[in-house]
Amino acid sequence: MLAMAPGKGIMAHREPNGMLHTYVGLKKPEDWIPGIDFSNPAAAVACVAKEFDGWAPELTALFTDGETDPVPRPIYSLPVDHRWNRVPGVTLLGDAAHLTAPSGEGANLAMYDGAELAKAIAASRGDVEAALIAYERDLFPRSASEAPEADRMQEVLFGDNSPQSLLDFFAENQPVK
Repeated sequence: MLAMAPGKGIMAHREPNGMLHTYVGLKKPEDWIPGIDFSNPAAAVACVAKEFDGWAPELTALFTDGETDPVPRPIYSLPVDHRWNRVPGVTLLGDAAHLTAPSGEGANLAMYDGAELAKAIAASRGDVEAALIAYERDLFPRSASEAPEADRMQEVLFGDNSPQSLLDFFAENQPVK
């Protein structure tokens, strides 16, 4: 379930055994979350709920009436063209190599990175450094090509044109008949 508006949204999905996970997304300055006292769960929920004044109480109840304490999870991302200087014997994969906002591809990229690194090591015939160099040579362009999609999805979800941008996204991405 998605309920979106410019700069904010409520997202929920059902888990096994009747469990409902609800997330609140807010486009706020980085210093906003530290200004909330999450050691007082009721006060933290009330602070977040203020951002949804005027929303249907049935929607806000998804997080105001929850059975677990709220957990702040800021979203960070690396620049699209992020690279690092080679450090012999060391490399990164997954979010450590190309952290982006959630877009549905993070786990896929991490698994792909692992497979590509394994292939490079197997092909290097014992020269691990050559394998790491080959892996990174392909990693950086691959990461740079996927990062803009993550930024685009954040704009679709939380941009000034939300929720229309989300409706447009679904309309543009219909199954092939």
